[in-house]
Amino acid sequence: MSAYEHRTVLLRGGEVHSPADPFATAMVVERGHIAWVGSEGAADAFASGVDEVVDLEGALVTPAFVDAHVHTTATGLALTGLDLSAATSLAEAAQRIRAYAEARPADRILIGHGWDAARWPERRPLTRAELDELTGGRPLYLTRIDVHSAVVTTALLDLVPGVRELTGFHDGQPLTGDAHHAVRAAAYAALSPQQRTEAQRAARHHAASLGIGTLHECGGPEISSEDDFTGLLDLARSEPGPRVVGYWADLDIERARALGALGAAGDLFADGSLGSHTACLHEPYADRTGAGVSHLDAAAVAAHVVACTEAGLQAGFHAIGDAAVDAVVEGVRAAAEKLGLARIRAARHRVEHAEMLTPGSIAAFAELGLTASVQPAFDAYWGGDEGMYADRLGVERARTLNPYAALLRAGVPLAFGSDSPVTPLDPWGTVRAAAFHRTPEHRISVRAAFTAHTRGGWRAVGRDDAGTLVPGAPADYAIWRTGELVVQAPDDRVARWSTDPRSGTPGLPDLSPGRDLPVCLRTVVFGQTVFVRPNE
Repeated sequence: MSAYEHRTVLLRGGEVHSPADPFATAMVVERGHIAWVGSEGAADAFASGVDEVVDLEGALVTPAFVDAHVHTTATGLALTGLDLSAATSLAEAAQRIRAYAEARPADRILIGHGWDAARWPERRPLTRAELDELTGGRPLYLTRIDVHSAVVTTALLDLVPGVRELTGFHDGQPLTGDAHHAVRAAAYAALSPQQRTEAQRAARHHAASLGIGTLHECGGPEISSEDDFTGLLDLARSEPGPRVVGYWADLDIERARALGALGAAGDLFADGSLGSHTACLHEPYADRTGAGVSHLDAAAVAAHVVACTEAGLQAGFHAIGDAAVDAVVEGVRAAAEKLGLARIRAARHRVEHAEMLTPGSIAAFAELGLTASVQPAFDAYWGGDEGMYADRLGVERARTLNPYAALLRAGVPLAFGSDSPVTPLDPWGTVRAAAFHRTPEHRISVRAAFTAHTRGGWRAVGRDDAGTLVPGAPADYAIWRTGELVVQAPDDRVARWSTDPRSGTPGLPDLSPGRDLPVCLRTVVFGQTVFVRPNE
């Protein structure tokens, strides 16, 4: 690795997406950093003094993407294991489960992901009796697409003594809450270390193949395991691939620090999810009694934010429903009253998902310096007047979700991610989802969305010197085969000058719905190539 870091490379003959020079066609990388960006004519002066010249042949060079919310091992298991996200019916899901179980007779545990009964004509998940029959009575753990509930076989329940007495266990229904967390821990504990490492490698390789240079791993005692988390961080340090920044969702901040986490943050649950009816709302669900589940109140949030700020760690919370978001805001504000607003803002605490926001909570995010770590694919999957959000909340409330334009107007820092395997790693698709939000008033420009998925992810971990192709920045970049570059704005409210070539705004691929997304040809992390598309 070190031998490569000190190679000096000239890339030329393409389009380099750089705020330093909107018409750049060439770039020099030296010692893992961007050394120069400029025009083809000036590149001649560098050609004789470099170790390698890369002819881009018209390709586009951009900063590598940052996926700001990933569950790496679960992502890898979905890649290497049983993935039901494409199943269009209960019958098709059953067929896939049976085939997978028959193909892996030696596995101690079968793990799968991605079922979504809301999309199936039968409108119901598989029962435990059905799963027992499909697997021949073996342990099976099968998460719903939002990962907030699961269906399992009797053999897996038998591995968790007392599970039937835990909250979230209702016979005949998917597991949620404590029962789900206990069963998940047993399922992951049954994985062999080899299975886990294989999954982590698969996830990192897949990310690299999509031009992703950094992953924010959101682990925690209710999500994965300490061995899983430290194993991933060790793997990322020892093998080429995307960087991994670890967040450990634990109120025990010393534990998070000991595990090597940047913050006691990520999926520290203030509530659950809309799909599983566990997101915490001010008003009840439209399609079921109840208003979800609260896991942390404002006092608990305040105590955690104070402790993290004083320890020099980031705090962060998973908050989706409006009541959960308001509890986080109230808690962070109380921490600011104790420690001073400047210290809270400087710590860059995070809120993951942050879907149900009001003008008041958006203003509070801006005031408190909270980063909104959000997933535009959630809107693409479940937004719109006919989507799952409208089923759960009614059309009027559903239309308020994921208000990216309002967040940007208020000055709230945005970082984009996938929450993979909840939605797939798909960075250009994520940018498209934000630019073509199902609710038009929430749309943002492709440029703003691209920034949130590159520089925004670096800013979310406290780095302002990265995520753009400018001299001095880390050489994390991707090379793309794509069509004509344009400057896309969501509608006429965006100033006309910004879409005029004379403005000097660097172009990006045309992401209009129906158009092919760019294809990644190469991904480079800190000057080291971590992916090259075969036969290119």
